[in-house]
This record gives sequence, structure tokens and C-alpha cells, in this order.
Amino acid sequence: MKRLKENFQAPHILIVGAGIIGKFNAIELSELGYKITIADPALDKNSSSAALGLLMGNIYQKRNGRGWILRKQSLELWPKWIKLFQEFNTELHIEKPLIQLTTNDKKFEKLEKFVKNNTNQGLEILEKDSIVIKNINKSFKTKNVKGIISHKDGRIDPQVLLNTLNIYLKNKKINFLKDEIIKIRKLNRQWIATSKRNNEIKADAIILCNSLDAINLIVDNPHKIQLKPVLGQAIEVCTSLNEVNLLSLPKHFNIDGKNIIRLTKNKIIIGSTDEYHEKPEENVFEKLTDFVKNKPNWLSKERVTRKWFGIRSRPEGEPSPIQKNLENGLIICTGFYKNGFLLAPECSRWVANELNKYFI
Repeated sequence: MKRLKENFQAPHILIVGAGIIGKFNAIELSELGYKITIADPALDKNSSSAALGLLMGNIYQKRNGRGWILRKQSLELWPKWIKLFQEFNTELHIEKPLIQLTTNDKKFEKLEKFVKNNTNQGLEILEKDSIVIKNINKSFKTKNVKGIISHKDGRIDPQVLLNTLNIYLKNKKINFLKDEIIKIRKLNRQWIATSKRNNEIKADAIILCNSLDAINLIVDNPHKIQLKPVLGQAIEVCTSLNEVNLLSLPKHFNIDGKNIIRLTKNKIIIGSTDEYHEKPEENVFEKLTDFVKNKPNWLSKERVTRKWFGIRSRPEGEPSPIQKNLENGLIICTGFYKNGFLLAPECSRWVANELNKYFI
């Protein structure tokens, strides 16, 4: 990656959106010598703060096309970033492995075939009598859970990562603007962003990472991009029953699309991403726990101690995510409705390459 020349005046880059994608871009670009401002009315409370942090790369079954290429490239970049961030927080790491389960026989046949067709990828079929399967069946009072394990995938704690990014950005003296950008326009070779508080920010380039509202900010918008809302939601379940010991469960796993994070002996998180919703439905507990037919006593609606959600965006009529150089000095990088944490490193590298083409 080319760094700006020392005698070259650093271009000012405005990043709209302070989620995982915006912050990764800010760090990558600041490392290259760009001057950065991040604008967001909620710098620490956005869709990224509602994420669960699962990095599903090698376990991804589609092994061709743009989606797989992005995952593969990001997986290669993550170790470098972890090493860099650990200088500011030694607790940051990726917890491996990741387990994918199902109660559906046809889905399991596909998982089995996937593992057999992808040897030497850190993938393994879980035997029915394995301790992992036995403990999950026992905890959820089920009998037919089966699945695979990926020894190369895992989870990064989203709050630990976001806090570490904030420390890093503060150390790099990144300018934060706690304000909402409502429109952007081009004046000669410079971009002007107007905020809700009527501030005007001049920038040499703008990176749009603000999910649903990104494309609507451009004055005289000629760009045919449509984004639809996607709801990511989660609940925390806590039980005081002495006979329950959730420590027997894996640290994180997925059952039929529901992500489960084990926290303590008596506490877990269950979350999922539901397409094209903006508000959680009233039966959120039933929806998130529908992978269990006969729920055990500890898994009940009355034991939900916390619930939260975040709105993300998914492109309509084109692949996710959207990474486009709309015009000189205007880049959009959004639509990471399920994979923002996984793909953040590759996204930031791509943005940096695009800007370097423009400025160097």
C-alpha cells in the first residue's frame, strides 16, 4: 500500500458513518497519511453495536463469486489487524472455533457434502455422539441436532473491538463530529457536506458508510442504488436454576440461522438477522427460539433480561455489499447487512486503493 509522500499536503477525507466499516476505513486511511473526519450523530450507538461478531468465512458454503472472494481476502487480513490492535488492547482476539448446526436432515446432508468437498480447510463433521452434540441436546432438550465445525472461523467480541477502535482513533487524533450529515454536493474539485446543525464540512473526498441513508445525501443524485432495511436483533436469557450449567455449551454456535453466544453458567445471547424489517415484532422471543420445539424450563420468555436490535441495509437488485466509486472523490461502501465485522478489513483496503488512484 502506497503511503502519501511527506511533502504532499494530506487530503481531507470525510467518512459518513461511525460503525465498524467507517472506523476501519478511518484507521486504514490515517495510517496512509490522510486527514480524517468521521461524522455520525451516534458515534457509539449504531448497527455495529448490536452485532454479535461472528466471523463466518471458511464455513461459508458458496465457494465462488464476489462474496467468497471478499470473505477469503478479509480472512487473510484479519491476523494483521488483530496484531495491530493488540498494541492498544491485549484482550482483543478471535475466539475459535465456530460451529454450525441444524435439525433439518436435508440441510445436514448439504453440510456433510460441503465438508467432504473442501478438505484441508479446517472443517469437520461433528459425530452424533460427540460431547458437543450431546451437551447441546441436553441443554435444549432436543435429540436431532447435527452439524459441522470450522476450526478457522470464530467470533470477535464486538464491544471489545469497537472500544479498541475508539482508543486507536483517539490515539491517531481523528476528528469526530457528532452530527448528522443531511446532504453533500460537489463544488469544483471539492466536496461540501452540510450537517443537521447547519455546519459545512469541506473535504477532498467523502466515503459513505452510513447504511440506509447513504445514497440519499447526494444532491441531484443520479445513482441508481436501492437499499432496504434489515433488522438484526438479539435477546439475553438468564436463569437462576441450579441444575442448569450453560458452560457445557460451546462459546458460540449457530442452529438453523440463530446465533447463540454463551456468556456464563446461566446466561446466553440468541440473535439473528431478519430481512426487510425496521422494528422488532412483538413475538421476538418466539422467533429467536424457534429452533427448539419443546423449550426447556430455563429457556422461557420470563427469563429474558435484555433485548436489543440494530437496523442495517441490504442492496436491492444487486449483490451485497455495495463498494462503488460513484465519481471522483465520492465512494460508497455499505450494505454489509450480515458481514460487516468479517469484511471490514477488505473493505478498508479497497477504499484505500481507490483513493490512492485518485490522489497519488
